Amino acid sequence: MTPLVNSNPEAAVLHHISGKDYLSMPENTVILDVRPLYELGKLFGTDHVIYCPYDEIEDNLELIPKDRDVVVADCVGLRSKEVAALLQKNGFKNIHNLAGGIVDWERDGLPVNTDQSRLLTGSCMCQLKVRNKNNRRS
Repeated sequence: MTPLVNSNPEAAVLHHISGKDYLSMPENTVILDVRPLYELGKLFGTDHVIYCPYDEIEDNLELIPKDRDVVVADCVGLRSKEVAALLQKNGFKNIHNLAGGIVDWERDGLPVNTDQSRLLTGSCMCQLKVRNKNNRRS
């Protein structure tokens, strides 16, 4: 685990972990997946996952357990870092950021459940849309 050093002496240290680090954490550790719904084509294939889009976190803090380790995750680890810092600011302890998100999780060979009907396709982010195999042109 690599701590993120913050120049503010009152700020908590944020730990960035890999998927492999997650495997050595307590069995009841929760993954808090903060990706928006349209990015949920691939899901973490593990128990104890809470899905709450990053823009709804502040309205749903009561859903997040304060008595367990929480690993905040997204697609690549950027938004999750912001959410992890927000949770720490709101008094949560044992908060970790999943560095590399589900992309590195899958690359490391950790379990992923794929919902083919929710996978996205497109040449750039502005053109992403849900794949629809039934409507493809020949």
